[in-house]
Amino acid sequence: MVVLGAGPAGLVVGLLLQAAGIDCVILERASRTHVQTRARAGFLAPNTVRVLERHDLADGLHRDGRRHGTCEFRTEDGRFRLDYGSLGQGGQHHVYPQQNLVTDLLTRYLDSGGRIRFRTEGLAVRDADSARPSVTTREPDGRPTRWTARYVAGCDGRHGAARRSLPPDTVRHHRHDHGVTWLGLLAATPPSLDAVGYAIHAHGFAGHMARTADVTRYYLQWRRGTPADAWPEQRVWDELDIRMRAADHGPLRRGALLERGVFDLTCDVVEPLRHGSLFLAGDAASLLAPAAAKGANLAVLEAEILAQALVDALARGDTAGLDAYSDRCLAHIWRAQEFTGWMTRLLHAAPEQDRGAGGGSFFHAALQRSRLNSLRTSRIHQDWFAENYVGV
Repeated sequence: MVVLGAGPAGLVVGLLLQAAGIDCVILERASRTHVQTRARAGFLAPNTVRVLERHDLADGLHRDGRRHGTCEFRTEDGRFRLDYGSLGQGGQHHVYPQQNLVTDLLTRYLDSGGRIRFRTEGLAVRDADSARPSVTTREPDGRPTRWTARYVAGCDGRHGAARRSLPPDTVRHHRHDHGVTWLGLLAATPPSLDAVGYAIHAHGFAGHMARTADVTRYYLQWRRGTPADAWPEQRVWDELDIRMRAADHGPLRRGALLERGVFDLTCDVVEPLRHGSLFLAGDAASLLAPAAAKGANLAVLEAEILAQALVDALARGDTAGLDAYSDRCLAHIWRAQEFTGWMTRLLHAAPEQDRGAGGGSFFHAALQRSRLNSLRTSRIHQDWFAENYVGV
């Protein structure tokens, strides 16, 4: 069994196969240091926690993670909080940086004898429509190598070899651009709120999300095409103060900006997620805009479903799980895409292409304000939000 990619999806697949006694190798194009230090979202949904607990992979999460169940919305009409952990089905997030989770999973995999090849770039998946697919790779020294297996799990992201190897005549790619760009910031400062903060302002969206006791993630809605370093730190913090309405609700704790990155809020889905002996999971299967923190949670869900199906097929000759894999996971993916799109529309002013002389910007703002008022006052709406906010 060959697994492409050592992110959450690939590592969970590898660990579950290893626990079932199935030989596998993980091929990862980056170095171990890069894999363990690349900062990603840190909000783990209840289902993700259950998956990790079910397979005895949650020690680090329970030791160093924190439960979280509150978000705060700030608008021109004031602010309101939703204790979503006591709404809907009562689910909460665990705040645990993804790089910490990846380090936990990778350490467990290696300590239990798992095979992984770092700095080994997947180039293509060959003969996926056969019973003996192969993966061509470039080794760290540049030599070409071929790996052959019964199945290949493509967990190597939207630009990886798995996606590139899909036959264009049998695969559908669905893409959507929300028309919004974010400047993502990692700040060396403790959180300023005991909640996830969503600020809706005439200047654009701003977000506050705790990562650790000493590091906070901030977001600013950003003009597309503007470099991440276009503003000095002072201006970034001043703009965060304005959009977060610090003058009304309390100052933000300032600190050095450790990281900046600009990314467009786009999404895509590949259908189906299976091509013969090749299966897609994680970002190779779908990409979601980060407004609702669904990506890593979907990756872990898909990885468990895929690993269990592979164990059934390889250990017991039962391929029913593999046959159902794509449809089963796509149902979760489209649910997550729908809520992420709803959340994106809730938080942002109208995209520039939707603004015009016909008053499109006012119309969008009026709808946005109505949605927020409903979320503020309607228990039914709050329960719906809570269930979808933590669900995958």
